[in-house]
Amino acid sequence: MHADILFLNNKDMERLGAGDMKAAIHDVERAYILTETGDVLVPGKCVMRWGTTPEDENIYGRINAMPGYIGGEYHMAGIKWIGSGPMNYQKGLPRASVTVILNDPETKLPVCIADGTMVSAKRTGASGGVAMKLLSREDAAQLTICGAGAQGRTQLEAALIVRPSIRKVFVYDIRRENAERFVAEAVRKYPAVEIIPAETPEEAVRHSDITVCATLANEPIIHAEWLKEGCLLMNLADYEVTYDCVRKADRIVVDNWETIKHRMVSTLALMWKDGAVKDEDISAQLGQILTGVRPGRQSDDEIIYFNAVGTGILDLAVTTRCYRKALEEGVGTRLAYWE
Repeated sequence: MHADILFLNNKDMERLGAGDMKAAIHDVERAYILTETGDVLVPGKCVMRWGTTPEDENIYGRINAMPGYIGGEYHMAGIKWIGSGPMNYQKGLPRASVTVILNDPETKLPVCIADGTMVSAKRTGASGGVAMKLLSREDAAQLTICGAGAQGRTQLEAALIVRPSIRKVFVYDIRRENAERFVAEAVRKYPAVEIIPAETPEEAVRHSDITVCATLANEPIIHAEWLKEGCLLMNLADYEVTYDCVRKADRIVVDNWETIKHRMVSTLALMWKDGAVKDEDISAQLGQILTGVRPGRQSDDEIIYFNAVGTGILDLAVTTRCYRKALEEGVGTRLAYWE
């Protein structure tokens, strides 16, 4: 008996389109739709934390295991194994490192081991992009990015694809130098857009049609009185916005409600734990909007709160697309798994 595994490193994945944001948005939409039609398995995220408190996790880090199966045109099983080292920047290393293993859904044998670091960043940006397409005003002109890391960069990329009406972007980070570095890179990449660092989140959020929070905050940095009429507030990490921000929203939309409750770190999850939000208060999951079961934005005036936690099937969708292209083009290194 003989079985091979295809190994795809970071350069292979880049060549195969792991960084293609438009393709990632398509993959993410398909994953959300297949979730709603029941053609996926999402067992939930297993979190291995260092330290003893939620604050410790943002210092000492964690490793998450995210298994799953995605059907449809992907028909692939696997797992995302993601390490997060918040202090890695001190060593010149990226905060996140990701390995994706693909398993044949019939034999259950592993068929591919791929670097998923770019995949993870792009699919999370793509998830935000899908939310912006469905939930923000079509004429959205101003955007705030809170958190000048890798996620902020992919959120901006996705935003400018789905909302080309955006003309001004504020960037806020607790470290001013990070925001300035982000802006210096972004103005070269997007010369038609005004991109400026913000001294405080308040000055930016008060003027923004879309606010994206992708930070390491353990305490809220966004307050309800700052939210303008018709805005979209996106809570993509932990306890970044106040309970009152959610209460002020006309609608609450999520990527996957059960997974958000399982992870139990975001503002919305904590509100559910405290009894301040009930299951019936959730207006829709993105897949329900994509399949037409629930409506997206219904008026230019409503304030919408969006929360996402992410699932491994998003990474499986993008990685499977790259893996199949690798087979067609002969990219990667074949390793003998069984000889």
